[in-house]
Amino acid sequence: MSDTAGTSSPAITSLRLSHFRSHRSARLSFDGRPVAFYGPNGAGKTNVLEAVSLLSPGRGLRRAGMDDLSRRPEMLGWKVVAESAGHEIETWAEAGETRQVRIDGKAAPQIALSRVLRQVWLVPSMDRLWIEAAEGRRRFLDRMTMSILPDHAEAVLTYEKAMRERNRLLRDEVTDPAWYHALEAQMTEAGQTVAANRAAARAQIGSAQSDLSFPRADLEISDEGIWPEAWADRRRDMAAGRTLAGPHRADLLATYAAKAMPAAQCSTGEQKALLISLILANARALSGHAPVVVLLDEVAAHLDADRRAALYEALLALDVQTLMTGTGAELFDSLGPRAQMLEVRETGGESAVFPR
Repeated sequence: MSDTAGTSSPAITSLRLSHFRSHRSARLSFDGRPVAFYGPNGAGKTNVLEAVSLLSPGRGLRRAGMDDLSRRPEMLGWKVVAESAGHEIETWAEAGETRQVRIDGKAAPQIALSRVLRQVWLVPSMDRLWIEAAEGRRRFLDRMTMSILPDHAEAVLTYEKAMRERNRLLRDEVTDPAWYHALEAQMTEAGQTVAANRAAARAQIGSAQSDLSFPRADLEISDEGIWPEAWADRRRDMAAGRTLAGPHRADLLATYAAKAMPAAQCSTGEQKALLISLILANARALSGHAPVVVLLDEVAAHLDADRRAALYEALLALDVQTLMTGTGAELFDSLGPRAQMLEVRETGGESAVFPR
């Protein structure tokens, strides 16, 4: 088998980090093979994946504050630069400042990142997705939807901004309907877009799960309440001090199709397998439409050898770039020379990356 077996055109060809978390400085090049970062816990592997995740809109895979990303103790701010599909992407934040984005040397809004590069990720904190509060599943649903329909982010932000204003009026016990009409009209328009986008993404993810080597997860988006009719009678909302019906109340429900069992009642291993199935389906739904990066943090740790091999084969079959982390190189043995192996070590108080 050649050293480049399974190589595809990489979505990201180079990556530079400056004062990002534990990395004072790092320069990495990718050749299209799946990339496996390995090393002990705390070496800085996940920090590389987090830096890549910030090449998409939002707060990245850890949802960290901007100052939390800056290397300590210097706290000078941080910067991530990547070459992707012929574009140079830069994102950074100075100490105490908001995050900035530049594409090909020109300032750009975060949403523009989705038009250059699409990303999906799976991190250990998501293992409890099916048993935690609905907020986490709703965020997961919106993340999948945004990867397929980038303008979804703008609709969500528009809806949430209008809802925050409406909630403020409710808490202040404002009763004059004139104060509410414009906000509720805006919520209705944006909310309908949000609901339609989620439904479209759900359908695409469902279709993309066929023929995967992981169990199929049948998805359902739960009842959001009857809106905007519920908004017109504001007494209940005013008593609660918040809006009680709408897309912000939706939940993502999953069923292990082969067993007709709700995901929340499945074993820990089955829940993980369902998550992997959805991530693979999400990547497949995007493949061929835009450069795609899949980030998998410690995904192999709780899979047996056969499941790991099945995951790697599924990833190789997709036209996507995959970056993974694991504590030991042996976790990626079944990939052999088809993977680009990079060791991450902590040296002198900072992280460093070395080719195997």
